[in-house]
Amino acid sequence: MHYYIITGASRGLGKALAETLLQQPDTFVLGVSRHTTIEHPRYQHQPLDLSDMLAVQNNLHKVFPPFPEASSLTLINNAGVLGEIGYMGEQPNEHFEFVFDVNLIAPAMLMNTFLRTYSGISASRTVLNISSGAAQRPVDGWAAYSASKAALDALSRTVQKEQDIRGTGVRIRSLSPGVLDTAMQEHIRSAETQHFSETDKFIELHEGGHLVKPAEAASRILAWLQSDKMTPEVVIRIDSI
Repeated sequence: MHYYIITGASRGLGKALAETLLQQPDTFVLGVSRHTTIEHPRYQHQPLDLSDMLAVQNNLHKVFPPFPEASSLTLINNAGVLGEIGYMGEQPNEHFEFVFDVNLIAPAMLMNTFLRTYSGISASRTVLNISSGAAQRPVDGWAAYSASKAALDALSRTVQKEQDIRGTGVRIRSLSPGVLDTAMQEHIRSAETQHFSETDKFIELHEGGHLVKPAEAASRILAWLQSDKMTPEVVIRIDSI
């Protein structure tokens, strides 16, 4: 049986990944999110708010149960938040704590627990972190989001180096999935231009039909993830897979 643990599985790309996986035989999905929107005999929901660090610490053991019959184990850190769009110096300090907790601190804790819990087993193990193109360039109004995703990329590179040194065979990847047609994009298009200079660009992407459907992105990501042709680059974009 192939086991997948996916955060943010209630909507968007996370839900699309879970639903695509559940179409495959011998696959079990444990979804981690505040609410459940999937019903399937091979799906288990673990309610958890990743912005609540105390709850995350107290419930991590529920996210990683023993899977003694697993032939593969995969953690997909998909959950992420943009937060309020606005310039540095015009935001409440709590905004940065919220965004970094969900986009960086929670994924780091999940990776750490995944690697510790399933160390020494023979099943193949993979961690896929969902990053963003904003990690690679400055985007005004998105300081916390861009910085947290850049840090997630750096964390992924470092953890892969550590696993290589240890010779564990664990694969760590950080993938930018492109511009998806999700609720986050609706939030972006609603931003006022004095808070985000690229609002019109994202409106044009939507009106021009250039946003990728989550199900389409999920199929492409999983085909790559399950292939034996994964390149050694840790931080990658979906258009390179």
